[in-house]
Amino acid sequence: MDYQAYSRRGLGRLLGCLTLLAATGCATRPATAPRSLKSAQAGSDIALFALSLLDMPYVSGGRGPATGFDCSGLVSHVYLQAAGIRLQGSAASMAKAARAVNPADLLAGDLVFFNTLGYSFSHVGIYVGDGRFVHASNPRTGVRTDRLDSKYYAARFEAAKTVLG
Repeated sequence: MDYQAYSRRGLGRLLGCLTLLAATGCATRPATAPRSLKSAQAGSDIALFALSLLDMPYVSGGRGPATGFDCSGLVSHVYLQAAGIRLQGSAASMAKAARAVNPADLLAGDLVFFNTLGYSFSHVGIYVGDGRFVHASNPRTGVRTDRLDSKYYAARFEAAKTVLG
């Protein structure tokens, strides 16, 4: 048998297999569209602004620093002040307005959603990097950071989403 012909046949088979695998989606997780540099900068601005509000009081229905914040009020305030993006309503309505991202691909400024009250998307926070998020937790602790992998929040995690490019 001719070595070159054998090599061409083997290479053809290899390329055929690779094409088939690529076409059928053999990847362990789907590729995500890269986010723009502009959205990454906005995300950093959002995260930094959220961190500047640590220790503010929690107030049910609160939407600003003068009154305090609830979880969705904090997110609304931070997004508007840091990036000029209007997000209004409850955590659930914010979840509907945002698009899903793979939790492994979270970037600063992305939103993280939880079931903390026995119904879907009842709590929202802002991812700030390194597995941490800022949120208006409750009247006892106010605005604080927590880890996504903490026992409490990992058990209640529902989705990672973004409204940034």
